[in-house]
Amino acid sequence: MKTPTPIAEITGTGRFLPDNIVTNDDLAEKLDTSDEWIHSRTGISERRIAPDGMFTAHLGAEAAKAAMTEAGVEPGEVDILIVSTATPDRWLPSTACDIQAVLGCKNAVAFDLMAACTGHIYALSMAEGYIAAGRAEVALVVAAEKMSAIVDWSDRTTAVLFGDGGGAAVLRPCNGSGRGILSSHLQSDGNLADLLYRPGGGAIDPVSQSVLDEGRHLMRMHGREIFKNAVRSMAEACDIAMNKAGLTANDIDLLVPHQANIRIIEATAKYAGIPMDKVFVNVEKYGNMSSATVPVAFDEAREQGRVVPGSNVLTVAFGAGLTWGAMALRM
Repeated sequence: MKTPTPIAEITGTGRFLPDNIVTNDDLAEKLDTSDEWIHSRTGISERRIAPDGMFTAHLGAEAAKAAMTEAGVEPGEVDILIVSTATPDRWLPSTACDIQAVLGCKNAVAFDLMAACTGHIYALSMAEGYIAAGRAEVALVVAAEKMSAIVDWSDRTTAVLFGDGGGAAVLRPCNGSGRGILSSHLQSDGNLADLLYRPGGGAIDPVSQSVLDEGRHLMRMHGREIFKNAVRSMAEACDIAMNKAGLTANDIDLLVPHQANIRIIEATAKYAGIPMDKVFVNVEKYGNMSSATVPVAFDEAREQGRVVPGSNVLTVAFGAGLTWGAMALRM
């Protein structure tokens, strides 16, 4: 298949991580676990946890500032601001509107997108669509998560997995550069929603004292089932995205996967036919930051010189919904 002509390209990326590092040994002081137990099963050694007073909008705004600076974009030039988050600071208004106010992007259409860990790929695809339709010249895509706010810190099966952070990207029309988004594949299955969810705190089970006492506002996960679905779905999404882009596994210079678990990453790469030396991994430092994992990893990969002009990059993610997707880009 012929490689498609891209419409939108990433012209700047950025990330922001809280300074506060929580190690496995720190968690072992409060939970029945150990560094060896956590690291051997997940590949995680530490994660960043936002302090009190630092919220999702702050994480996202700081990442956005870095991306805008690299792209040479002023706040007033942003036409659309899409924020992916599973941890909005409040239900009304959107976190995107809060970030818009912080950044001063007064001309932007701003809204949140909720697709959990796959959110950044969903948001990039949506931004590409706005650019393709001629409705935006500058799109700012932000993924920001304060996962520590929805984790049950008494549950060792989930508390050890998650961290906080933000990542961002600026998109503009390609104008014949040949660089940009080559393809994307997005999918979801709401029939599997109860594998990873928050049972209370919404309209079905509004916040009440019993919801808080019983922890129904916190995240619950069926890890074994998530693992099986994640590997199968991510590997399939990689294949479809590569096929749409006219690429094979041999053409991929770097795979940037969702950083949920080193075992999931290794299995996905194996089934996609991409060797681990072409896979970017930072799960050891940050754990699972939901939708922020892919943009943070992508920005780090660029900073380390693993993504350079002309690189073919494949990103892939899987999350609550269930949602999953992959995107092929030429930088």
